[in-house]
Parts: sequence; structure tokens; C-alpha cells
Amino acid sequence: MTVKTKEVVQLEPLVDVSHLIEPPAIEIDSGPIKMRAEGLRVDYGKFQALKDVTVQLPEKRITAIIGPSGCGKSTFLKALNRMVELVPDTQVGGQVWIDGQPIYSDQIDLAALRMAIGYIFQRPNPFPASIYDNVAYGPRIRRRHTRAELDQIVETMLKQAALWNDVKDKLRQSAHNLSGGQQQRLCIARSLAVTPHVLLMDEPCSALDPISSQKIEDLISELKEKLTVVIVTHNMQQASRVSDYTGFFLAEHTGDPGELVEFGATSHIFTSPKDKRTEDFITGRFG
Repeated sequence: MTVKTKEVVQLEPLVDVSHLIEPPAIEIDSGPIKMRAEGLRVDYGKFQALKDVTVQLPEKRITAIIGPSGCGKSTFLKALNRMVELVPDTQVGGQVWIDGQPIYSDQIDLAALRMAIGYIFQRPNPFPASIYDNVAYGPRIRRRHTRAELDQIVETMLKQAALWNDVKDKLRQSAHNLSGGQQQRLCIARSLAVTPHVLLMDEPCSALDPISSQKIEDLISELKEKLTVVIVTHNMQQASRVSDYTGFFLAEHTGDPGELVEFGATSHIFTSPKDKRTEDFITGRFG
């Protein structure tokens, strides 16, 4: 099916959210809000996975999403660029905005949206193609480039992903020949090549060794100079190291929907959380 590009226009939310309490003030040291969710709910068939999440995500900052397994962290992440809709029989309530534009709208071009809000999976998923073609894929489908322009884009993106020195002499080799850590950085370079505004990362280091994980963490820290990053992680040390803000999700009992318990500056969440459940999770009393 051919997707027609449509202009993103300001529309009313899918549901009436006027009754919702305004999101609580969060301590933002600088800059505007990039994305916000209000009353976000996700149902997979009859199962409610996420309940009434209201949160603001600061621009050009790193936000970590933490919580035990099954609390809706990945569902929340996928709802931020509508990837959650790829699961059959999914229903989404509430609304998500990026730069003031509601993303749950029939007027949104999903292909363009998912370029603007990139997604990095837990396990690297390079295309079955060369290293060069993985990075060049997005720019090629967006508009025509000369070969010299594509060469420059590929080199620049691989340098941003701290991968250029590893692969500059084997760009025509299969991406599957790379190590796991290199493949993950290639996937990041592929996402960066379409100049996203936001990068969503679902446990990007969970399948990697410590050295590769450190390289990814260093890269994440550098990326916030250019874009907004939201990362799901089970690693509390990683969350405290790389993030500026942290959101703690929890499903109280098995089968309950996930909820956002607490959100704030990472330094406050990890040293003086307001909710005892947050403190209990961070200190390892459960989860």
C-alpha cells in the first residue's frame, strides 16, 4: 500500500481530555517540553496494559523509564510513535503530542512520524544488506541524493554513532558480519540518518557486553546535544548514569495495568523519591 505524505496539522485530541488534571510541575533546568502524554491508555484486546499516563518529556534531555517487568515500560515507549498499533486488536486512549502536534490523528503520516520519532529495539535489527545501504536506506526514500551526498551522509552518521573507524574499510560488507555492539550502533546510525527529533531506545544494552554497553551509553550522552532521548532500562546504574529525568512505572499486581508512579529529575528520584514504592524498587526491595 502506498502511503501518501500529509501535512501534520493541529487537531483535536481523539478523546476529551479536558477533565484531566494538568500534569504536575517537574523540575526542568532549561528548554521546552518536546513531547507530552495525557491520559494515555493502551489495551491489548481485553487486557489493559497501560493506565492514564500523564507526563511531559523535556527537549534535548535523556529520560529513563524504569520499573519491574510487565509494568508497561515498552508499551509506553511504543505508544510514543504509534508502533504499539502494530499489535493486533490494540486500542489507544488519551493523546500524545510532539511539539504541540497530536500524533493520534488520521491526518498523521505514520511513515513520517516514525522517522521523526525513531525507535531502537532491544536486540539489534540491521537490514540484510551492506553497512552502507543500512545507513543510506532512509535518506534514499526521503528524497533523491547524489552519490557524493549519500557518501557524506553515511560517513557523518557512522561517525556520530562512533562506528566509522570500525567499518570505514568494509562499508560494502554485510551488516550481519558486525558484532552485537557494532550492529546496535549501526541501527542508531540508521535512525540518525533521517534526522529524528526524538530517539526511543528499548533496553539497547541488554544484549551487549560491558564494553559495548559503555560505548552505547557514551553515544546516548552525546546525542542529547541534538535530540531528545527516551530510554527503557532495567539497569538502575545505567539510568542514574545517563539520564536527566526518570519515570518509574509499576503494575501493583499481576494482571494490573502499568501506571506512572513518579517522574522527576534523576538525581531526586534516586536520592529522595517521594513515593515509597519508588524507593523500594530502586533499593532492590522488589522487582
